[in-house]
Amino acid sequence: MPQPNILIADDKQHILDSLRLLLKSENLRPLCVQSPAAALEALRTQVFDAALIDLNYTRDTTSGAEGLELLQALHRLDDSLPVIVMTAWGSVELAVEAMRQGAADFIEKPWDDARLLSVLRNQIALAHALKQGRRLNAENALLRERRPIQFIAESPAMREIMRLAEQVASADAAVLITGENGTGKGVLARHIHDLSARAGQPFIRVNLGGLAESLFESELFGHVKGAFTDAKSDRMGRFELADGGTLFLDEIGNLTMEQQARLLHVLEEGEFERVGASRPIRVDVRIVSATNVDLQRAISSGHFRKDLYYRLNTVRIELPPLRDRPQDIEPLTMQFLAHNAQRYGKTISGLAPEAAAALARYPWPGNVRELQHVMERAVLLAQGDVLTAQDLRLETGDAIGDTAGMEYMTLADAEQHLIRAALHRCGGSANEAAAVLGVSRSALYRRLQRYGIGD
Repeated sequence: MPQPNILIADDKQHILDSLRLLLKSENLRPLCVQSPAAALEALRTQVFDAALIDLNYTRDTTSGAEGLELLQALHRLDDSLPVIVMTAWGSVELAVEAMRQGAADFIEKPWDDARLLSVLRNQIALAHALKQGRRLNAENALLRERRPIQFIAESPAMREIMRLAEQVASADAAVLITGENGTGKGVLARHIHDLSARAGQPFIRVNLGGLAESLFESELFGHVKGAFTDAKSDRMGRFELADGGTLFLDEIGNLTMEQQARLLHVLEEGEFERVGASRPIRVDVRIVSATNVDLQRAISSGHFRKDLYYRLNTVRIELPPLRDRPQDIEPLTMQFLAHNAQRYGKTISGLAPEAAAALARYPWPGNVRELQHVMERAVLLAQGDVLTAQDLRLETGDAIGDTAGMEYMTLADAEQHLIRAALHRCGGSANEAAAVLGVSRSALYRRLQRYGIGD
């Protein structure tokens, strides 16, 4: 654990000197100030693990009013900071009032070194545990994604991808994954994380294309209570949640130029502030990003920053479409079949020969994600213990443009068909597909997430 930072506020220099020597001897890093104003300024610019404050300064000598005001002000800046109050004019009433207003503990001068150190260390450990609890709750609130199923790489093209992924996983270099919608960019990002030294730490994913402009900074960097109308409490952003692990920035090509500038600043400086706060926060995060957009073309057209591209593109991995890796269709099919049979409580032993042939002939415009969806639907609706070609309900004719047979689809299947067709016609551009479909970008992204289209 890093050396804890302790904020000490007292108007007596000899008190500060004594506490500084004591804390340094115990491997604690003290910062000493002599006024409430200086204490607040320090907290605005630095992060502390605990604060030790006097209750009396220059206004008077006995009431403790200045110290209680400072206690409240410190908690307005950081409600997770344990604040220990101390005074030479201690009384039961003042101690009770300080604790009622949020003090973590109370020390009376002259202090006992052993007790003071014990209180400090206990409060630091408790605050650390509470922050970890908040972090876990935030991860659960984000519905942190399930561990993906096994990464399949039987084809020569995918074996080369696996070799490259294993090679770059051991480093902390930024990785940019490109490829068509549905090729498995998110699965590969998680696979790289699982192969890395960060495997035991968080893997946090954020779909940048689905973020509203107004929520971008709050989602990525967090916010403090009161930063805006709906900010009812402090909230960690994705960067903080990924501390020590990997942050997967999906749909990086859909960021606006303003968002790109903000992200670039954080990547270059290595720190950020929550919305509504001024204290910098530093985290240790590995960046893996993904896009189906041709970023070189976007740079040429002035829609993507070249400097951000170089920050993200230390290593680039391009995933081939499923039609270019036919050797992977059968093992992927069997994996999805087994997974969904267990999920839906079905006993299905395999595929009929005509079903296997249909899968091999189909061009898979939606790639692996479409195959996954087809197998889920087939298993769910199958009547026998072997999947038939009819169970697969694959589209016929022009797999993308043909609407024949839509009258036999459910509403959800028809909507997915139209979305995939629009994405195909627009070269994978979600912005253009949204315009073609007559919906907003955010509405399209909600549907992409609902149907699992887009990795």
